[in-house]
Parts: sequence; C-alpha cells; structure tokens
Amino acid sequence: MSDGLSSADGSQVFVSDREQVGLVPQCARAKDLCFEYNYRTRPSDLGRQQSLLGQLLGALGSECRILAPLMVDNGFNVFVGDHFFAAHNLVILDSAPVRFGSHVYLGPNVSITAVGHPLDAELRNQGIEYAYPITIGSYVWIGAGCCILPGVTIGSYVVIETGSLVNRSLPDGVVAAGNPCRVVRALTEADRAQFLGGHLGLHDGSPAGTL
Repeated sequence: MSDGLSSADGSQVFVSDREQVGLVPQCARAKDLCFEYNYRTRPSDLGRQQSLLGQLLGALGSECRILAPLMVDNGFNVFVGDHFFAAHNLVILDSAPVRFGSHVYLGPNVSITAVGHPLDAELRNQGIEYAYPITIGSYVWIGAGCCILPGVTIGSYVVIETGSLVNRSLPDGVVAAGNPCRVVRALTEADRAQFLGGHLGLHDGSPAGTL
C-alpha cells in the first residue's frame, strides 16, 4: 500500500499494489497470527487463543471469545470491548479503525469491511481504495450473515437481523433488517416481557411451557 490521504479519524484514500496484498509487514503479520489462531490452536486452548488475540488486535477487553476461523487485514485497527462474542467466520477488513463497545454478539459469517473501491473502473484498476472507520456500540446483536460497510456507526442496544446489508448508520435502541438495512422498530420493555412469557413461561410467574 502506498501513501495516500488520511484524516484524524482514520479515514483514508490510498493506492494498493495487488501483487503485495497480504505481504506488507503489518498485513503479513496479521495473516500469520490468524493462521496460528485458526489452524494451530485447539478450540479448547483458551489461554493461547487469548494470547494470540492480544497480539493481533489493537485492544481486547475482558471475557472475549471469537470462534475460529477469524480473518483480519491488519488487526491493530480492531478495538474490542468487554464481554464480546463472535461465532465462526468473522471477517474484518480494517484498513480504517473498527471499534466495538461491550456486550456485543456476532453471529456466524459476519463481514465488517471498512475498505472499498471506486465505482469507476479506471480508478479501481489503478489500485485506488478508500477506508472509513466503523463504530459499533454496546449491547449490540448482529445476526448471522450480516455485512457492515465502510463509514457505518451502529448505536447501542441494537439488534440487526440475519442477512442484513448495513450501508448507513443506525441509532440506539432499534431492530433493523434488510438489504439495504433499515430500522424496523424501536426496542421496548415489551420485548423482554414477550420473551420471558412466550419462550420461558416466566413472565407471569407460571411454569415454563414447551419450547
């Protein structure tokens, strides 16, 4: 990657060398650590997993778990809060900073890509790329197969339904879904009551019903 234009928040426009993709020092280091994490570490070896994640990521909170395989571009641009969980096949393209709050859950096959390419073919063929930061708040659940695009900010207490393509920012306290992803409704106390009553049979103190 050659020098380009950047701003204080980590946004940048740059030129990449396709022949060197994955080989520049910081990227090569990240790929090697991902290889160790994904293919040379037993799933039961939580201590080694935490050690590798600590070397790979820019920040790692307490009680974090990421199920292999995990792939990142650089790693040092990924900042994870406390009580983080990601299921298998998480991909983070972190040419710009990607920040997670605390108590974030990610389903399998989630892609978070802070980097993109011009629509114009001639510019794209010159290796020009752009990267915009992604910020995800706390108490967020992102369902399986979701894709988060460059520059998106997701508020706290947000649920994003399975398979959504998030190409614009979302406010606090909502359920969002679709391609492109849009707010469906607000989260309310009724969601808790409905779950406890409908799924667990505990809402009104009655015994749990059949699940």
